[in-house]
Amino acid sequence: MKKRVLTAILTGIAACTVLAGCGDAAGPAATTQSSAQESVEDKAQAGEENKEEAKESTSEMGDEEKAKEVADLIDAIYVQQRTDETDELCEKAKAAWDALTDAQKELVEGENADPDYFGRDTGDASKDDPLCGDGIGENEILVVSFGTSFNDSRVEDIGGVEKALAEAFPDWSVRRAFTAQIIINHVQSRDGEKIDNVDQALDRAVSNGVRNLVVQPTHLMHGAEYDELTDTLEKYKEKFESVAVAEPLLGEVGNDATVINKDKETVAEAVVDAAVKEAGYDRLSDAAADGTAFVLMGHGTAHTAKVTYNQMATQMNDLGYDNVFIGTVEGEPEETACENVIEAVKEAGFNKVILRPLMVVAGDHANNDMAGDDDDSWKSMFNASGAFDSVECQIEGLGRIKDIKDLYVAHTTEAVKEIGSLGSSDSASSETATEAAVLKDGEYQAKFTTDSSMFKINEEYDDMGTLTVKDGKMTIHITLPSENIVNLYPGLAEDAQKDGAVLLEPTKDEVKYSDGTTETVNGFDVPVPYLDKEFDLAIIGTKGKWYDHRVSVASPAK
Repeated sequence: MKKRVLTAILTGIAACTVLAGCGDAAGPAATTQSSAQESVEDKAQAGEENKEEAKESTSEMGDEEKAKEVADLIDAIYVQQRTDETDELCEKAKAAWDALTDAQKELVEGENADPDYFGRDTGDASKDDPLCGDGIGENEILVVSFGTSFNDSRVEDIGGVEKALAEAFPDWSVRRAFTAQIIINHVQSRDGEKIDNVDQALDRAVSNGVRNLVVQPTHLMHGAEYDELTDTLEKYKEKFESVAVAEPLLGEVGNDATVINKDKETVAEAVVDAAVKEAGYDRLSDAAADGTAFVLMGHGTAHTAKVTYNQMATQMNDLGYDNVFIGTVEGEPEETACENVIEAVKEAGFNKVILRPLMVVAGDHANNDMAGDDDDSWKSMFNASGAFDSVECQIEGLGRIKDIKDLYVAHTTEAVKEIGSLGSSDSASSETATEAAVLKDGEYQAKFTTDSSMFKINEEYDDMGTLTVKDGKMTIHITLPSENIVNLYPGLAEDAQKDGAVLLEPTKDEVKYSDGTTETVNGFDVPVPYLDKEFDLAIIGTKGKWYDHRVSVASPAK
């Protein structure tokens, strides 16, 4: 398929030479969507002369010549190397395209050019925030992605991860970089949106005085793209006080197909759960009973990290997901090639197939290689096999799944800890969001420890409380030995006595003891700012005197 040329061009080529990027931000927070719209407007204004020149230069040309001129300009920017001419060529290509009639646009055909390059509707680019503003501050999280020219996926999948990190680390500025200059040029020429490549983003960080840099790749594994990224970072390490690179989505690779880890388990559970729900089943077993198999299509690679796909297949088996199969566009490893996956699904006896990308973005590969209408798309090949009653596609990237975003946050958290700082202001809100993001929403049993035998959990509960995680916040319910403590305050005793202080009111908990007796005691829902670290919690009893205490919450378990 023509689009696979992109993979061949990009293999082994590092991210690109450095030129100026795309404008200022108002402050250390990520740039707003208005910056993307301004970029579109600026590009439209700057390109008016190019449009007029294009119309004049093509007025005497035939239809095929005009179409060829556009195709040649597209091929000129369909490259991985950014040059001094890139911005001008991007404008000229779009201006020449806009000067064509609809009939002429259908004739555009080049080595990599076709009518879809400018003509395909992939969503509203103005909804995307390229996150390439200045005003970064001392602490930056640079989110590095391969990239996609599909606007909706860029917003939902890449943007979803970036927003999750921005919410989890409010004291850090989140910025974006793409490694694929081909994609950067495509988005810039078609939509007027400028996205930094890795070198541009790193130079921007240096010029903004960033001291602490955390790089979070959205790559699936430690493959070629990850290696190129770390090679590029080596050139910049001395320009920052500290640099840490977070793990890619699936974590460490391991030596063979049997090596799995918690990251792979989390991803397997998350993507299968999303696929099952999207297909309208309550459980994966219901889909299996209905004869439905899920085929997750990754990219594939010749890199030694390709064993990761075998490991994901192992993970599916270990989870008992017998109707989930792993494939790759490139057919590396060999057993993940489309024809081999078709045979595996047939042999397993399933007569319905749902295809879904095992990729962070639902971009070109998902829309064309998986769900396209060409004969060599996976949908077409599965249908052509004649072995299945139905073949459906789910075009959704991993980046929009909450548990996947939480996993990226957890990886970034480890990198931030490696640097040894949670930002220029060590705020409780930053730590709260970070710790909560590591845990999935839900209820856990957690150990609640105090600094006094006079203030403790009811003995029937063995120092344990119920920790609830919801929307980035944590609260633990504790049941006390009696009704003697009447209020708590999340802070110091002196602050609890100030006007406007909001006290924690008790609940009435009924405790049934091992000897069969019952008792009504006071319980409290206590906000938890962070795990495994002491925080202040003041108490007042029936005698009306406030006391300071230090407490901690640790070891949450489902």
